[in-house]
Amino acid sequence: MSAVFVTGATGIVGSAVVDHLLARGERVIAAVRPGRRSGEASTLPAAAEARPFEFGAPPAELHAALEGADRLFLMRPPAIEDVRTALFPVIDAARERGIRQIVFLSLQGVQANRRTPHHAVEQYLRETRAPYTFLRPNFFMQNLSTTYSAEIRERGRIVVPAGRSHTAFIDARDIGRVAAAVFTAPGHTEKAYTLSGEQSLTYAQVARIMTEELGREITYARPSEREYLAKLEADGWPADYIAVQKMIYRVVRMNVSAFPNRAVRKLTGEPATTFRQFVQDARAAWE
Repeated sequence: MSAVFVTGATGIVGSAVVDHLLARGERVIAAVRPGRRSGEASTLPAAAEARPFEFGAPPAELHAALEGADRLFLMRPPAIEDVRTALFPVIDAARERGIRQIVFLSLQGVQANRRTPHHAVEQYLRETRAPYTFLRPNFFMQNLSTTYSAEIRERGRIVVPAGRSHTAFIDARDIGRVAAAVFTAPGHTEKAYTLSGEQSLTYAQVARIMTEELGREITYARPSEREYLAKLEADGWPADYIAVQKMIYRVVRMNVSAFPNRAVRKLTGEPATTFRQFVQDARAAWE
């Protein structure tokens, strides 16, 4: 029986991939870290098969984890910078086992940013002639309900150095829908899809929508880059994280992430989730 092996299966995107694959009647093997197997597995749907998996494991363990799978959803955990030793062996094991499709969760604009780990993974998948599909999403709406949720919940402020730029945010659940669609229909290997929402919003507009939906004032603080990076340092974030944040928001201020598209609609047959709908669904994160 065929199955999709899903890395990051308990994360924001991976869990959406699992849900939408199961909804399509697919068998799902969900990767869980060996040391946290019972805890992580308890968050998975009952229909998903939890299996121990760890990036950087010996080849024999990677092969054992992939047993029975004919497709792979691959994503890079944020803590992993050295993709050559952590992700490349997974790709090698998948190719050796004859996996027929690897859907890689990449990054919007990665083709023009050679310094990102995602660029290296895309390049390796191409060089090894792996049966890849690249998903290149825009900024997740869920960043506001996770990374920035405490500031919004406790102080009613969105604090990011985005200036007056626009962003075509995407709901991570839509990425899961797209992944399930490209796994279950022909014609998606050796393709790359940039995934954006169908609206382009400034953070001031984001704050206004949140104000209307949550029934209390949410403001966009609009800090300078210097103020934002100093706050991260004061909050104890490591230097590499701060450097990434600096790069990300410089790109945002250039409006690289501003352009909406209909890729979600085209690939799934349904429109992308609106930001207003996301706020309605995720309101508990800010209450």
